[in-house]
Amino acid sequence: MDHSDNTVWRGTTILSLRKGSQVVVAGDGQVSMGQTVVKSNARKLRRLAGGSVIAGFAGATADAITLFERLEGKLEQYAGQLTRACVELAKDWRTDRYLRRLEAMMAVADKSVSLILSGTGDVLEPEDGIIGIGSGGGYALAAARALIGIDGIDAEEVARRAMMIAAGICIYTNDKITLEKLEY
Repeated sequence: MDHSDNTVWRGTTILSLRKGSQVVVAGDGQVSMGQTVVKSNARKLRRLAGGSVIAGFAGATADAITLFERLEGKLEQYAGQLTRACVELAKDWRTDRYLRRLEAMMAVADKSVSLILSGTGDVLEPEDGIIGIGSGGGYALAAARALIGIDGIDAEEVARRAMMIAAGICIYTNDKITLEKLEY
């Protein structure tokens, strides 16, 4: 993706983390085109597999919707086995002529695993259960790692605070946070 082109749609922040008996995926709402905010309340998260999987995307919207649909199909094919479905999607994403042109990353989580998926065939499970993707992902990830050990705040509060920190640093991230969580 050429970020010097002002017509490129950019930016997003997706954060996923686990604390206690919760897994949370949060996303900001900003869609930017060049130096213009086109939309401030976009929804970049989707529940899949009857609500048992939460997925967030960073990248081109149409590409992400295609990937959500493909992942939903893989989850049906592999009876809700998130890791297996993600590995199979990553194989297709990397080898299919159409899919390999898609520009997006995904953070997905269910009650037992959190994964990062990319078009290069990566299916990664972070050892600490915290994922940050998109232009503000590194900021949200760092903030979540700093906040996660604080007693008295749950996963949702850690995610909200970390996303607000990212929104204060990354110009392609705003404070219109969407959050989904699963209890386990």
